[in-house]
Amino acid sequence: MKTVKGDLVKMAQRGEFELIAHGCNSMCAMGKGIALTIKKVFPKAYEVDCETEAGDINKLGTCTVANCGSVLVVNCYTQYHWKGSEGDVSYDAIKSCMKWIKDNYSERKIGLPLIGAGLGGGDWNKISAIIEKELAGSDVTIVEFQPES
Repeated sequence: MKTVKGDLVKMAQRGEFELIAHGCNSMCAMGKGIALTIKKVFPKAYEVDCETEAGDINKLGTCTVANCGSVLVVNCYTQYHWKGSEGDVSYDAIKSCMKWIKDNYSERKIGLPLIGAGLGGGDWNKISAIIEKELAGSDVTIVEFQPES
């Protein structure tokens, strides 16, 4: 697993990744953070999210996938809600989502943001350890957001 600075979405548009994944809540709301950017740039990812039941607690730890042409976008349901104490990321959900990606797409070049550590409020040290363990052996790049000029 390597870490770079940049814009995950722009990097995906340039073909630097075959798959990108991001954390979602279970409310079918992609209104802030990288989820909002993904919603605007890869609208199919939001459409796939909206095909699930808003507010379904059972989505935690599951994923949906959108084929967005040159890149697959994986919506990882890592938190139930986006506000209050309910907005906290679930480490178990992150683990489950990363395992799912490994089981289904381990051969792909994968790009991830600091999933769960931004608006989800998670501890990046814990999250990165989960990613490293669950995606061991995969080509994974963590992209720390830095606007491109």
